[in-house]
Amino acid sequence: MRIEPVRDALRSYYGRPRNEPHRAPLDELVLTVLSQNTNDRNRDVAYERLRDRFEDWAAVARAPESRIEEAIRPGGISKVKAARIKAMLAAISAERGDLDLGFLAGAPREEALAFLERLPGVGRKTAACVMLFSFDRPELPVDTHVYRVASRLGLIRARASFAEAHEVLREATGPGEVYEVHVNLIRHGRRICTARAPACPECPLLELCPYGKRATGRRR
Repeated sequence: MRIEPVRDALRSYYGRPRNEPHRAPLDELVLTVLSQNTNDRNRDVAYERLRDRFEDWAAVARAPESRIEEAIRPGGISKVKAARIKAMLAAISAERGDLDLGFLAGAPREEALAFLERLPGVGRKTAACVMLFSFDRPELPVDTHVYRVASRLGLIRARASFAEAHEVLREATGPGEVYEVHVNLIRHGRRICTARAPACPECPLLELCPYGKRATGRRR
């Protein structure tokens, strides 16, 4: 299936979100670690406590894991996340000589992604988030919502790996529209195309969706 009809239907239903790149890649990296296995509210509380208690990321890098863990405790599995943050900061400093990731704004795509994915606990989704949200570089992060909706629509093949899904969806989407498609697929996965009991009869993508047509008994 082509992604353009899906993009247009979601745009009509949810609007067209615009990216405002913050150019703070290290912030994005830490925020993504804190988002693991928790909700947005707890993630944000943990992040704000971490920023309030340390002067900068260099101070976090120097701090004992126990202090980091205590700061981020509201985000859940704080011991694991504190270790990941500490290891990630150490790896960046060891490879780059400091904690400045501004070079990612202009580095060749494969070089930038490879650097990020070498960091402890960083996979393609996190790397894509850093590139897109920090610098508006055209990467389309695939979380569970994006993967589920895209799979049901037939935009990616059944049981595709997440690595494959990232590449397929990015290639199918215009560079200036990856943020819009990413955000609207997440919105749709949270509100209508849920993992359990999706609201297929109410779905604005029903006429485009093989899964929805089967679920509602409609002809193909």
